[in-house]
Amino acid sequence: MSTTGDGTSGASGTAVQQAAGLLGSEVRQGYAGVGDQRLHYVEAGEGPLVILLHGFPEFWFGWRRQIQPLAAAGFRVVAPDMRGYNLSSKPNGVHAYDTNKLTDDIRGLIHERGAESALLVGHDWGDTVAWDTAMSHPEVVERLAILNVAHPRQFLRGPHHPGQLRKSWYVFFFDLPELPEAVVHANDWHSFRHFLRDARPAYTSEETGRYIEAWSQPGAAAGMINYYRNAARQSPKHVEAQARPISAPTLVIRGQDDRYLGQDVAEPDHDDVPGLDRVELLPGASHWSTTTSMSASTSCSSTSSPLPCQPGIRPGDHHPLPSASLAPQA
Repeated sequence: MSTTGDGTSGASGTAVQQAAGLLGSEVRQGYAGVGDQRLHYVEAGEGPLVILLHGFPEFWFGWRRQIQPLAAAGFRVVAPDMRGYNLSSKPNGVHAYDTNKLTDDIRGLIHERGAESALLVGHDWGDTVAWDTAMSHPEVVERLAILNVAHPRQFLRGPHHPGQLRKSWYVFFFDLPELPEAVVHANDWHSFRHFLRDARPAYTSEETGRYIEAWSQPGAAAGMINYYRNAARQSPKHVEAQARPISAPTLVIRGQDDRYLGQDVAEPDHDDVPGLDRVELLPGASHWSTTTSMSASTSCSSTSSPLPCQPGIRPGDHHPLPSASLAPQA
């Protein structure tokens, strides 16, 4: 694995210590050597492996409300910083963020953690990587939960949905060379903070400070933006050629008030996801659905759910999980 020139050597001591300080001493963290990358992760619990993939512009911290409840429910939870983010390697160049490299990271992480397969949960860019992993490496994905991002084939229909194009304006801005990095750094990361403005409940000043610390890691801004630059270079024909039916049991969750995802592209076609269990709409939830409390009665409503209800939670209780289930009902 690479330990020099990958953007991890400048990580601050505060960032390294934040997981245990925030979630308690039972939370473990470490670095997984995956190919030539070094992926930082936070881990808790024992049992079936659940991988939580964060989105933009977050890091493992985006799952802080889910890690302990899932561990308490009998799962082994691993929330990595994806390549380019926070304390993980930050390879240079747009092509370092090719889809195949991102999905190989997740397959490698699952194997490095000693498992053959895992239950995969994604949010935002983590969703995109989760979709792609389920298509390119179906053997490592037992079950799939998607929060607030459309299936890749749905994005190809963007030109036919002007509303979605307006919601995705920043994708085109990030494709510019150099300028985006300068803009996002300005005014104490105002641009990135603006993305998080409609979280419910709102991020506290302490939580925002943790994000600023992660964004400030050497090479992080370019790494995060390079996801978008690489995506902009993928032709529709290439995306179509990479698409495969996803047979893993799949739950799709979207916030009703998501300003970045239109309702007309939220639900995947059955031919693309024959294992789709349902699409769950969260009333009053924004794009940042991992921050939203919601009734367990919604996530426990289907006995065929790909994610089982968390023990000890009754319908009507409120809990911080976007879905309380990650395995078949008994």
